[in-house]
Amino acid sequence: MGLEQLGDRLIRFAGGSSGVWRVLAIRSVRGEALPAVERVAVYRGSGVSSVESKWTLSGVISNTRYVERPEQQELTLKQAPLSRGEATRAALIPVRKTAAWWNLTQEERRAIFENKSHHIAEGIRYLPSVARQLYHSRDIGEPFDFLTWFEYAPQHSEAFEELVRTLRDTEEWRYVDREIDIRLARD
Repeated sequence: MGLEQLGDRLIRFAGGSSGVWRVLAIRSVRGEALPAVERVAVYRGSGVSSVESKWTLSGVISNTRYVERPEQQELTLKQAPLSRGEATRAALIPVRKTAAWWNLTQEERRAIFENKSHHIAEGIRYLPSVARQLYHSRDIGEPFDFLTWFEYAPQHSEAFEELVRTLRDTEEWRYVDREIDIRLARD
C-alpha cells in the first residue's frame, strides 16, 4: 500500500520553523538525536505539504494492538479527545524497538507489554488528564516503529512526567534502541 492510499489515517509531524506547536525541548533518550527545530507542524493525509522542515516523521492510525477487549473498553470510556482547548502541552515521543523485540511472537510481546510491564494499566491511571494517540510507522518504512503523541494541560505536567518515568522503568523499555523526547507547547 502506498502512502497516498492511507488518506487521513496518515499523520505527519514536521519539525522546522513553523507550526502550531512550539518546541520546548528535544532530547535523545536513547540513540541518535533529531536536529533541533523551533516548531512542529502536524498535518493529515498524503498530500504534499508546503511546510518546510528539517525532519518529518510519519505514522498511521491503525487498529489497537496487544489490547484485550475489557482493556479496550476501559480505554475508550476514559480517554479524552485530542485538541482540547486546555491541553496546551504535548509530547511527541518516537520509539524504535530492537530486532529482538520483533523476533518475539505477538503473544510474547503482549506478555512483556502488559503482563510484566503493565503498559496499559499504567496508562489508564493517567486518563483522562493525559490524552494519547499511537501512530504506527514501522510498516511504512519510517525510521521509528511508533510515534507516541500525548496532550495535557499544564497542571497535569507532573502526572505526565510520572507516567513517562514509570513506563521507561519497565521490561518493555529494555527493547527500545532509539527514543527521542520532544516537548511542545501551544501558544
